[in-house]
Amino acid sequence: MKSTTVLLLLLPLAMAAQKQTTPIPKGAQQPPFPAPKSAQNKTTDPNSDTVPTTAYFLQPLEVKAIRASDRAPFAKTNLDKSTIEKNNLGQDIPFLLQQTPSVVVHSDAGNGVGYTGIRIRGTDATRINVTLNGIPYNDAESMGTFFVNLPDFASSVNSIQIQRGVGTSSNGASAFGATLNMSTNSFQGKPYLALNNSVGSFQTFKNTLLFGTGLMGKHFTLDGRLSNVQSNGYIDRASSRLRAFYVSLAFTREKSSLRLNVFSGKEKTYQAWYGIDANTLANNRRFNPAGTEKPGSPYENQTDNYTQTHYQLFYNLAVSSKWSFQNAFFLTRGKGFYEEYRANQRFTNYGLVPPIIGGIPQSRTDLIRQLWLDNYFYGQILSLQYKSNKQEFVIGGGWSQYTGDHFGRLPWVEKGPQPSPDFAFYFTPARKSDHHIYAKWQYRLTDQLSSFVDLQYRGLRHQMNGFRNNPQLIIDRNFSFFNPKAGLSYAQKGWLGFLSLAVGQKEPNRDDFESGASTQPLSEKLYDWEAGLEKKTTRYQYGFTLYHMGYRNQLVQTGKINDVGAYTRVNVDRSVRMGVELQGSVAFTSQWQLGGNLTWSRNKIKSFTEFIDDYDNGGQILVQHQNTDIAFSPRLTAQLNLNYAPNTRWNFGWSQRHVGRQFLDNTQNPNRALSAFWVSDLKAIYNTQWRKDKPIQVIGQVNNVFNHFYAPNGYTFSYLAGGQMTTENYFYPMAGIHYMLAVNIGF
Repeated sequence: MKSTTVLLLLLPLAMAAQKQTTPIPKGAQQPPFPAPKSAQNKTTDPNSDTVPTTAYFLQPLEVKAIRASDRAPFAKTNLDKSTIEKNNLGQDIPFLLQQTPSVVVHSDAGNGVGYTGIRIRGTDATRINVTLNGIPYNDAESMGTFFVNLPDFASSVNSIQIQRGVGTSSNGASAFGATLNMSTNSFQGKPYLALNNSVGSFQTFKNTLLFGTGLMGKHFTLDGRLSNVQSNGYIDRASSRLRAFYVSLAFTREKSSLRLNVFSGKEKTYQAWYGIDANTLANNRRFNPAGTEKPGSPYENQTDNYTQTHYQLFYNLAVSSKWSFQNAFFLTRGKGFYEEYRANQRFTNYGLVPPIIGGIPQSRTDLIRQLWLDNYFYGQILSLQYKSNKQEFVIGGGWSQYTGDHFGRLPWVEKGPQPSPDFAFYFTPARKSDHHIYAKWQYRLTDQLSSFVDLQYRGLRHQMNGFRNNPQLIIDRNFSFFNPKAGLSYAQKGWLGFLSLAVGQKEPNRDDFESGASTQPLSEKLYDWEAGLEKKTTRYQYGFTLYHMGYRNQLVQTGKINDVGAYTRVNVDRSVRMGVELQGSVAFTSQWQLGGNLTWSRNKIKSFTEFIDDYDNGGQILVQHQNTDIAFSPRLTAQLNLNYAPNTRWNFGWSQRHVGRQFLDNTQNPNRALSAFWVSDLKAIYNTQWRKDKPIQVIGQVNNVFNHFYAPNGYTFSYLAGGQMTTENYFYPMAGIHYMLAVNIGF
């Protein structure tokens, strides 16, 4: 890892540079609601109780290194702490982002608690780069982002930036549709204690305890959170039992800081990921097929169980008024399983000797199985940053190592002797190493015109010693990617315009590699053109972004089965996403505000072959398609918000979301689609104090006020049997009208 060695050598160079005090900007980081506001810096007296002038008040360096700045030529949305707080009533992180442009969210349980998903510009979470304080969060193998493993994480988040498209260079896997950066590392200068509680439909509860010591002994701060979230879900038995904690200990000096974050989430959710067919959707839309293989009542422990703990250690140094350095080490530890009742299973499929009972040989049995994942993900990120009046320069990168053991247990077998607790009916370990280096340079050519250049190299190796359904398939693949980005931005008198071209390249995920020894997938490539213009004043703002995302060798579902009969994605030569994103807001008066966004897009695959199972003749039927819509890519999404604040205590909001028709596969067949839908929500917020400087905030929200029945997610498959072509569509319905009520108290 030569790039890592080069980065490590930067540390002594940075330490040798001239040191100067960095001033605190007005409006330094504030503690979360309902803590008292941090004091503005007014003194540097070492004997004063007021916080001294230090670099740690600035935006955390690990975030500043990878986020797009105000003038960066990329489409982006920033959410601050107050915006996050007023939407954080217990639902998962994707549902806090659903009012941002080009976003569609869905929930297995139907109410936003438990397993949830997000798509941005039609791309799912496996193609969205997610970082926590600059540290990669996407699962190294599946590329998925499982927010259920971070219960109530939003209560510790101080800011979120969403970059749509490829965006700037990031740690972790390449962004193929968007980047999501979340930061918790803000400085809290004053002590605080808060108790936030929510209650809602389907026996949903959220209890959060937030606390912080403020600055102790002029150097130390300690912040923490304890969380409990539970819900029975809208879908039958789709329960969630979620626990979490967050602790952050920081040591700060005049020009440096050292911070240790430890946070963990433990989830137990009843499986609701099978969906329901069209007939069930029409007659019993809350039905859950999970666990119904068990005779009689459904199996009560058909659950997903997982614990994920994060350790993050940051060192930030203000080398001088222009130079700063950041170094971070991280470890993510995950372990868990999902358990399911399976009926009429062959003994031989589980490595068991078929027993003879009463003189009769047995070939099949009911059983309970657990599919386990035991993994470690660790590494380092670094950056050296320079900023002057005319330019900003960042050189950074990092390395990571993933080790994951996949194995299966059998807690119970109906027939014959019980397997040993240590018996594993499969064991398939995997490793993945990753390293990258990047350099970003933003230069102000004139007072109005700035240039941006971003160069990234990323190399990785993925090794997989078999798969559960294909244990003999050994994978050892290497990938090297060079991802350049460049652009111009122009800013004057409230106007900001930009133009950029960014290249992103991405490796296949674990499931793609299982396609077979002779049909291994290729890496994907994306050319992303972005152009935007916006205008901001004190009363209104409006703008638009034009984008053209051209894919080469994009991996898509076609219905093709692999060597062991499992469906897998295959590369298609050319595909494109293009569209326009409109945004705007206006304050009619000091009390009334209106805002919203709209995205119109065209998402096409130039040519691909659909594979349909042929049960009459064996094999698969091939159907050629040309210029069809990409699955789950609505042509139109829209969001409208009306806000009324009659005084400083009350705030009322009405929001409406529209998502156009989404095709369930890439054939553009109208019989394989999710219907368009509108959803309206109402919210009321009341602020008061139970004592001086001790606030109380009450938030009431009614979701889907018109009780609209809709399904934002699903899947489809077709087959030929008995001389008849059959298509089966499955859906994940969302709840009708439901509510949440929160009471947040500061002490």
